[in-house]
Amino acid sequence: GVGVKGGLVAVLPAGFLEAFSLVVLSEIGDKTFFVAGLFAMKTTRLIAYTGAMGALAVMTTAAVLIGQLFQHLPEIGILKGVPVADYITIVTFLFFGGKLLSEAYRMGDNSSITEELDDAKDSLELVKDKLAGTRKKILQAFLLVFAAEIGDRSFIATVALSAAYNPVAVGLGAIGGHALATGIAVISGVYLAKYLSPRIISYFSGCLFLVFAATTALGVF
Repeated sequence: GVGVKGGLVAVLPAGFLEAFSLVVLSEIGDKTFFVAGLFAMKTTRLIAYTGAMGALAVMTTAAVLIGQLFQHLPEIGILKGVPVADYITIVTFLFFGGKLLSEAYRMGDNSSITEELDDAKDSLELVKDKLAGTRKKILQAFLLVFAAEIGDRSFIATVALSAAYNPVAVGLGAIGGHALATGIAVISGVYLAKYLSPRIISYFSGCLFLVFAATTALGVF
């Protein structure tokens, strides 16, 4: 237990496990998750997975680069010597942690999951039943997931992590998290909806955001 966990922390660079865990918990049951699952039902699992992962890899790369911009903010006046990027990361994690716990407290048993699934179905209505060619289908999956991911919680979390941790580790961890969540989505995403508890996921995610806010703060102060 503790030995395995300690070994993983020692082997994996800082930021990998944080990005992996936050992305998995952020993606399970959200709109991107169901878009990939529904698209797999319309085409094939491989096509949906390829297109979705292409979009998520591009978005993750963009998020990491944006996070790195915060690490290179010019030190002007009172900002000299102040770890602005770390403060932004802490505030972001505190915001999402508090928001998720508040939503979980007010949430019904499956209201959030139902809303995300309905949004995904609305997006898929734009897809023609018979798309010509595998490449066009992959491109369609790419565009649908790309649009669903813009401003998503996992995207902003990746930006925040990249601002405070090793960007390569964060990028690889986030892509690994997306790979796992998207794999689950294309295999059983839509059917899994009835068994997911958005309240438990939100409570767990909120606590994890707060834990990472605390660990980041400990490294700063």
